[in-house]
Amino acid sequence: GVPHTGGRHANAWFGKSKLSIVERFINGLMRTGKYTGKKITATKAFEAALDRIAERDDTNPLQVFVDALANSAPMEEITRIKFGAVSQPKAVDSAPMRRIDVAIRHLATGSTQATRKSTRTLTQGIVTEISKAANGDVTSYAIGKREEVERIAASAR
Repeated sequence: GVPHTGGRHANAWFGKSKLSIVERFINGLMRTGKYTGKKITATKAFEAALDRIAERDDTNPLQVFVDALANSAPMEEITRIKFGAVSQPKAVDSAPMRRIDVAIRHLATGSTQATRKSTRTLTQGIVTEISKAANGDVTSYAIGKREEVERIAASAR
């Protein structure tokens, strides 16, 4: 079964770090209007996606999920630094917790976006997004976002 903490981490500093990444991903899937509050739907879709990945690849599906997270986490981002009246972008390294947060957000967004205006189910969206991200495919939403952020950061060095 998938852990379900019921938001007990919410008011603690870095309380989310004690949560499983699987539950955090499922919570991320519930972000848009179509899936808001439907945790059981998101959980079943994620479990079905893991089963489908295991059938297709004969690998540990959670390892594929972790690889997808690692590949879609940006190494550096940009921040705005003000010199007097002029603000200019500056490249900064991402903190480890933020890297995981951004990776989970982009994977979840890519999974739900794949189902919009199409007949694809949430399970199919999760399978394609995680598989592409685990392989480092640039057509994945999460990998594309990471490449874009790192390219902007490289130009702001």
